[in-house]
Amino acid sequence: LSVFYGIMFDAGSTGTRIHIFKFAQQPRETPRLTHETFKALKPGLSAYADDVEKSGQGIKELLEVAKKEVPMELWKFTPLVLKATAGLRLLPGEKAQKLLEKVKEIFQASPFFVRDNCVSIMNGTDEVPTMAFSVLSHISGRLDDPQKRSVGMLDLGGGSTQITFLPRSKATLQTSPSGHTTSFQMFNHTYKLYSYSYLGLGLMSARLAILGGVEGKPLGEGEELISPCLPSGFKSEWQHAEIVYKIKGQKAGEPLYESCSNKVAKMFYKKVHRASEVKNLDFYIFSYYYDCAAEAGLIDKEKGGSLTVSDFEIAAKYVCKTMEISPGNSPFLCMDLTYITFLLQELGFPKSQGFKLARKIDNVETSWALGATFHYIDSLNR
Repeated sequence: LSVFYGIMFDAGSTGTRIHIFKFAQQPRETPRLTHETFKALKPGLSAYADDVEKSGQGIKELLEVAKKEVPMELWKFTPLVLKATAGLRLLPGEKAQKLLEKVKEIFQASPFFVRDNCVSIMNGTDEVPTMAFSVLSHISGRLDDPQKRSVGMLDLGGGSTQITFLPRSKATLQTSPSGHTTSFQMFNHTYKLYSYSYLGLGLMSARLAILGGVEGKPLGEGEELISPCLPSGFKSEWQHAEIVYKIKGQKAGEPLYESCSNKVAKMFYKKVHRASEVKNLDFYIFSYYYDCAAEAGLIDKEKGGSLTVSDFEIAAKYVCKTMEISPGNSPFLCMDLTYITFLLQELGFPKSQGFKLARKIDNVETSWALGATFHYIDSLNR
């Protein structure tokens, strides 16, 4: 039995997270994850766009965690990788590059195994299959078992949202738009996945679109964004991708939920492809889906739970209704829950569809990081 480690930094739009994975492998078998150490720091790298030196402090702090976890004699064999997600893609080109070079410099000075491609911004096409593969294989151990129901996963980030599943029906593979299906090799198997990342439909980018703003474009002097998804009489400031927007609620003739849903429905016009097969699969949903459900009190913040599309809809109506009386301390919750309700239906899920929400499955933080690490180690072995 051989034991080895992999270190993956996930540089997201709101924070930087380190995953230290410990694997055990029997000869000629797929490695098995036996332990994970996870630590997160806020804010994300993009917050240091104008102060690159400062960005290094958090990275160094997280590397210290890795040194404690990985036995010293394995340091030089342990691959160290950072992958940045959509948030960093929204920064002007030069700035993102400078931040990544700083990280690379710190990585190269560390005692771990570092290659030239150790730091990169993920593109949707490589991000999704690896992310999904890991979680699907981890959840199910049933990728090759045609008797078992297939599984899928949905992820809602700040800048993009993903859907991934293992299609069982030929029709899905034949009728999907180009770029929505992919086949890739992992540990000597070829897998066909339906997998797509919608850039701009992550929760923070969606908020901006619902507010009527344009990505990367600041408002003029005295301008504000007015939205039917915010309580009337509500005024505040909101920051997204380094830009501060003045926002306010709109007095509407109809109830908040109705006026907000009309706005959200228009925003989705012809943006999302529906795969009819999704109705028959077991889906796990993560990230902001989880956070919003927890914030609305639909699931236990630590334990997760199961919810249907209808549960999100009922919560949206209830939260919007309460907000008409008082905005409370989550002024975006009406908008967010309404958005999620529509997003799930746009993706092809009926209102009765149930989902499992989990932060951890078998004590492992569920995220694409495991898949990306698997994939990286697999490519080293090749």
